[in-house]
Amino acid sequence: MTGRLPVAGRAEVRRAAIRLIRADGRMFAAVLALNALAAAAGLAGPWLLGRMIDDVRGGAGVEAVDGPALVIVAAALVQLLLSRWAGFVGYRFGERSLARVREEFVERTLALPASVVERAGTGDLTARGTADVTVVGNTLRDTGPRLLISGAQALFVLVAVFAIDPLLGACGVLGLTGIGFALRWYLRRARAAYLAQGAASSEVAEIVAATASGARTVEAFGLGERRIRASRDALEVARVARMRTLFLRSVFFPSVEISYVVPVVAVLLVGGALHARGTLSLGTVVAATLYLHRLAEPLDQILNQVEQLQSSGASFARVEGLAVAPRAVPAGSPVPEDDRIDVTGVRYAYERGGEVLRGVDLTVRPGERLAVVGPSGAGKTTLSRLLAGVDAPGGGTVTVGRVPVVDLDPEQLRRHVVLVTQEHHVFLGTVRDNLLIAEPGAGDGALWAALAAVGAGDWAAELPDGLDTELGPEAVRVDGSRAQQLALARVVLADPHTLVLDEATALLDPTTARHTERALATVLEGRTVIAIAHRLHTAHDADRVAVMEDGRLTELGTHDELVAAGGPYAALWHSWHGDGSPDRTSGGTPVGPPVGPPVGPSDGPSDGPSDLTPVGASDGPSPAAE
Repeated sequence: MTGRLPVAGRAEVRRAAIRLIRADGRMFAAVLALNALAAAAGLAGPWLLGRMIDDVRGGAGVEAVDGPALVIVAAALVQLLLSRWAGFVGYRFGERSLARVREEFVERTLALPASVVERAGTGDLTARGTADVTVVGNTLRDTGPRLLISGAQALFVLVAVFAIDPLLGACGVLGLTGIGFALRWYLRRARAAYLAQGAASSEVAEIVAATASGARTVEAFGLGERRIRASRDALEVARVARMRTLFLRSVFFPSVEISYVVPVVAVLLVGGALHARGTLSLGTVVAATLYLHRLAEPLDQILNQVEQLQSSGASFARVEGLAVAPRAVPAGSPVPEDDRIDVTGVRYAYERGGEVLRGVDLTVRPGERLAVVGPSGAGKTTLSRLLAGVDAPGGGTVTVGRVPVVDLDPEQLRRHVVLVTQEHHVFLGTVRDNLLIAEPGAGDGALWAALAAVGAGDWAAELPDGLDTELGPEAVRVDGSRAQQLALARVVLADPHTLVLDEATALLDPTTARHTERALATVLEGRTVIAIAHRLHTAHDADRVAVMEDGRLTELGTHDELVAAGGPYAALWHSWHGDGSPDRTSGGTPVGPPVGPPVGPSDGPSDGPSDLTPVGASDGPSPAAE
């Protein structure tokens, strides 16, 4: 899938892990120290048992057994307490680190430009923020502490074997070489396999999300079978990727299980031969054998955690990938000189198609009302996205006050240009929460005024708790028209000097749409308005009309001038009236229904920035109530 979000490399993941450790260095050091002490306490048992055997063989009495036995019991109790304490501290470290990962993920997600999210797909972002973050959390909370405990135990056991007898220690290490070969084989293949599995899961999530969100379109156009085939193909890719990781585990773990026995057998054989010659005592051989036998448990834990680390490492790479994704422009961008918008030689092409805009030149004066019309596919919606800074032109420039729109930081851009589309979001939370997104400092008076301006004051006042009414599937549900009114109220609160309207009232019924448009007329007084006019009454009332065809601006003038010219706009106007007659107006108002049929559907992708897309980023990945 083109435009997929990036995946962090090994070096970036390593630096991110080190950053998490440094952020909570004291607690991490405490985890290491406690695990080391627990491992050291566990070494007493085999060594004392070996001493007991040698003492008894040398003729010692009961006292040679009772004393060491009590010490073994005490050492086991100390090891248990230290291990418990280390586990508790490890869990705290993991939870605090996971909180940092989640916070960073949310911050990075909100900093992504809307165009990046649209091209990547919400399924990929959702999979990273849920499944991948969960895997990373499990690793930080469970796998990490267990790996530290097992690593400390294995290291201390090997040191103890070498301390008892270097030759037996060497035999034990040589016996473990098979594990090294199996581990190397596994690690060379595991990361790529788990990354492929994560990407396949994201693709499945994307297809499911797209099908669910577009269910009505799928049903209307009879696309059910096609979507089923696409889902099956994605699931097959995911199945193959999953089978690959299962195959790696099915080879790796049996090889490791066999390798555990080799060092024990080697020490028994070599130690037995040396004992037969009188070089080693029986107690030494028994102690070394017990140590290596006990080594199997921490090694098994380590290798199990290594397998988990491959999965979590791939997930961590996907989560950290947002750190290297394109960012929205940081604060501190240049301040536009005025409100004039200039489009100069603009060209644009989507990744999977040809050029949509082919050298568009346009100047929009402050306070002007410009209608952009044209047939489907002419480039109208694409132009609106460039004007709002959602996308950057492939060629040419779009400036506001001589500053490129894409160079404005989110706060600057929100105060200058806002794109309003038929897409909208109602976030889980109260009515107040939904409105404060646009202006966090707004008081209740400003919120009610914004609702009244878009015709939502009456139904909002009837809500059980007014502005504090919870919205969502489990609370008060709002229909499409009310959701769009909330969206338009956010625009009123954002208070930009330029509004780019792309089917802003498309989801409202004709009566509500006209009422909202009349209410907005007062709010929009003195502002620059650029309307993508699918209903030609908007063009009739505009100061100027820009006609787009095949990605080019072919006509520009007032409604009367363009109708009189008899060009493409006149043809659209007569077609809209349906009888081929000239301009049928009376008193400057079109005769006929107040809301005519649309000229055509949107020409470009309109699933990106929602109702309020001022900042080059969408409202965010928060779940919507509708």
